[in-house]
This record gives sequence, C-alpha cells and structure tokens, in this order.
Amino acid sequence: MAVFSWLRERRHQELRGTLVDIFVADDAGEPMRRLQRCEALVGMGLAGDRYASAQGQWKRTDACQVTLVAEEDLLRAERRSGLPFADGQHRRNLVVRGISLAAFRDRHVRIGTALLAFHRLRPPCGYLERLLGPGTVKALAGGAGIGLTVVEGGVLRVDDAVVLLPRPMGRTP
Repeated sequence: MAVFSWLRERRHQELRGTLVDIFVADDAGEPMRRLQRCEALVGMGLAGDRYASAQGQWKRTDACQVTLVAEEDLLRAERRSGLPFADGQHRRNLVVRGISLAAFRDRHVRIGTALLAFHRLRPPCGYLERLLGPGTVKALAGGAGIGLTVVEGGVLRVDDAVVLLPRPMGRTP
C-alpha cells in the first residue's frame, strides 16, 4: 500500500550502514592497527588479527571471530567519559555507522564481499577497564559491541556498505 511506503523505506534504511574503521591486533594486549582493507576468513576471523590466530585475551573462555561496535555508541561513550575511543582503544575489529547494535541480533550481515553472522553481545569487560582506566565500562554500557562469525570469506574495505539481511521467517527480534 502506497500510504505506508515511507515506513518500508525507513525500515530499509535502518538495515544499511557504512564500515568506517577496521582494526586488528597481532596478539592479546597489543595495540590495535587501523587498516583500510582486510580479508575475513571463514571460521577464523580477520587476517592478521589475534582472534584469527587464537591469540586473543579470551581465546579459551569467550572468544569471538570478529567484533563490531557502532560509531554512534563510541561517540556517546567519549562524551560520557572523556576517554578516547577513536583510534581502536575500544578493542573492536569493525566500526560501523548508521545501524544500531540491536538490529544485528539473529541476523546475517554483508560487508564488502564477506558474509558474517551475529554470534553474541559483547559487553564491556574488566580487561578494557584495566587498559583505559576507571569509567570505561560505565561509558560503554549498552553499546560495547557484538561478536560475529565469518560465514563466507571475503574482503572488507573502509567505506563498504554494511547490509543486514532479513531474518528467517518466524524469527522476531
């Protein structure tokens, strides 16, 4: 019905965003390195990252292949705390703009030529608080990120579209 076409368009826009940053770290605790492009490896993570080589801080207990955070949440955390998050201090691999973290739940997402799947929420942890200082966990509360798994490998580039795919029939948020 044409009367509700604006609503369909708005919902469509909520499922699209932009990849604004890519970060990897060679090993647990190593500084994050900003990349312009990287390869997502099926069942592993991002090439050159500690998660893909099983060197991450949480490799034995709570590892994710790829982590993602929303730029909007990082900006809010910076305003709340005065702490810097723009240069990878957040310890997440991907930073996206234009899609809320809640929209990723139970969905697949296409970024560049890779297909990733929602794995779980990634709340802020004490490790991050130890690295950045008091107030980090509180500043990131409600927007610390999500974990993803790599379903189809491919190349991700800064400025790639981030497209959430429809949920399977019968699934609700």
